[in-house]
Amino acid sequence: MERPTDRWVSVGLSVLLHLLLLSALVYGWVLFRRPPAPPPATAIEATVVDARTLRGEVRPAPPRAPPPAPVPQPAPEPEPQGPPPPSAEELARREQQRSAEAERAHQEALERAAQEQATQRAAAEARRREEQRKADEQRKVEEQRRAEAKAAQQRQAEEAREASEREADLKRSLAAEEQARVARGPALASWQAQIQARISRAWLRPPTARPGIECELNVTQIPGGTVTKVSIGQCNGDQAVRESIEAAVYRASPLPPPPDPALFESDLHIHFKPD
Repeated sequence: MERPTDRWVSVGLSVLLHLLLLSALVYGWVLFRRPPAPPPATAIEATVVDARTLRGEVRPAPPRAPPPAPVPQPAPEPEPQGPPPPSAEELARREQQRSAEAERAHQEALERAAQEQATQRAAAEARRREEQRKADEQRKVEEQRRAEAKAAQQRQAEEAREASEREADLKRSLAAEEQARVARGPALASWQAQIQARISRAWLRPPTARPGIECELNVTQIPGGTVTKVSIGQCNGDQAVRESIEAAVYRASPLPPPPDPALFESDLHIHFKPD
């Protein structure tokens, strides 16, 4: 596909070729019309002698003065050397070409300046975006830090509230247990007294038993009062006394039931004092 610039280049080359042909024709015509230069004159000195003088008839005339020297002819103008001067069209074309080159250089300078400005604007925009990104990251970090601090405060407040509620529940539970213990104290004491009385009746006092026997009994029973395990804790009796008390607990099984089924306990701690 032919571009507009290719057409203008072809036209310019054609005009330049015609101008060169025209310049060659003008130069040849100028050389043809110029007259040839005359040959240089040669000065010859001579003396005219009459024949009579040679024969002795006439006395020789005195010698004449030499003729004046010929006036030197001006040297012909040197023929022009090199290419002929440019025509008006060539000068106009050259001036147009220089103007176009200057315009192109000016346009290129403007484009370079625009590119530099665009580069500077892009760099400034990149710096602005980087600063904005850093500011956003810093803001996010601060927001996350504040959120974490707030969450920690909320957790602490929640933990304190839960601890306060647990403490209140524990106090209420202890108070309820204390109230229940106080409420069932007489019934429980009566039931434990019945158990101690049954064990005492079942105890066969060994000969080595001294007055003032006191022993701590740990008794395990199942519902119905059947004893499954007996262990003797602190006791001031000897081995025979300890064995006789343990045998008495098994003989007292099943133990008497409590007056209230809610008072039943599988593990009993009994202070055995037969005297």
